Amino acid sequence: MDELMRQVDGVYERAIFGGEYDGLAEADRALDVVEAALLVQRGRILHCRFVESRVEPPEELGYFERAAELYRGAGDERGEAEARFWIGCFHQVVRDDNPTAVPFLTAAVELSRRSGDDLTLSYALRHLGVAAHMSGNYPEARELLEESTALRRTLDFSAGVAANLVGLVYLAIAENRPADARALADEAAALAKSAGASAITEQIEAARSRI
Repeated sequence: MDELMRQVDGVYERAIFGGEYDGLAEADRALDVVEAALLVQRGRILHCRFVESRVEPPEELGYFERAAELYRGAGDERGEAEARFWIGCFHQVVRDDNPTAVPFLTAAVELSRRSGDDLTLSYALRHLGVAAHMSGNYPEARELLEESTALRRTLDFSAGVAANLVGLVYLAIAENRPADARALADEAAALAKSAGASAITEQIEAARSRI
């Protein structure tokens, strides 16, 4: 963001002091990216408030939709991937609407693969795995969650790996693989403890009680 703002400062000074106006479109694109990044962050904090209160924040979806629009106009596929993931996450988590969520999550997978954003890719795959699990397609859910988990291991994202393993525990339970479920829960607990992810630890214990 600092670099983008320096670009905008440079365009302003060249225009005002040098009479050079050919960089104004470039400045607009840079400002659109900065605005989009801020909108995503605002939306993410509102999502945290939803997780705490379970009350839908009225502005959350609009922030993510506007961010996706701005990123797309600026030709920023990496940013657009993140924004589209969050639109999908909103519909899935806040509104419990997987049919609406899946196309946005799928678009996020495609954009993040093209732009090389493995973190956003891991999130989009995870939530597609959740959707597949909820629809009863256990093999697809397992494949998606395992791909997401492999990416998170590569990124050294221990809390994210632990969160995914919770999903894989529930899949193992659904597929009547109790030994696998216990092993996954044990690994998840160790990772969550090392990462200080107490909320994930609670999820692990809830899953373990179902084995």
